[in-house]
Amino acid sequence: MDFCNNKEAFYQDALRRVNHPGQFSAYSGITVTRLDERYAEGVLDVTDKNLNPHGIVHGGCLCTLADTVAGMAVVTCGYKCVTMDSTMSFLRPATSSRIFCVSRAKKVGKTVCVFEAELSDPEGKLIACGTYTFYVLGPLELEKFSQS
Repeated sequence: MDFCNNKEAFYQDALRRVNHPGQFSAYSGITVTRLDERYAEGVLDVTDKNLNPHGIVHGGCLCTLADTVAGMAVVTCGYKCVTMDSTMSFLRPATSSRIFCVSRAKKVGKTVCVFEAELSDPEGKLIACGTYTFYVLGPLELEKFSQS
């Protein structure tokens, strides 16, 4: 598949793969819902397994949501990547049954990509925001990536 000429088909294949029941994201209750150039959206469907002892969504679950969505935003650039660094600022307790994440590019380079992630509740209130830095392993081999 030619990435430049078949982006929409690639985005659909990437969504099928990341949301496959055997993937860590699906196990964690995360669904990546939209991919576009240098952009991704996703949602965490909160269950009891995502809560800390205070009944609030665990910060690690929020970081996992942000890392997953930001990583998929990097994939839209045609790169295979791994997380190098991340920072999260938790702004308010996450108590809703769904948490939404949007990730956008801040810098897309040949070896390092930096993406921001914003997490919000269903009312649109900002819960957390972060910056995720990814090391580019090389061009994404689309045929291998899109196979489940």
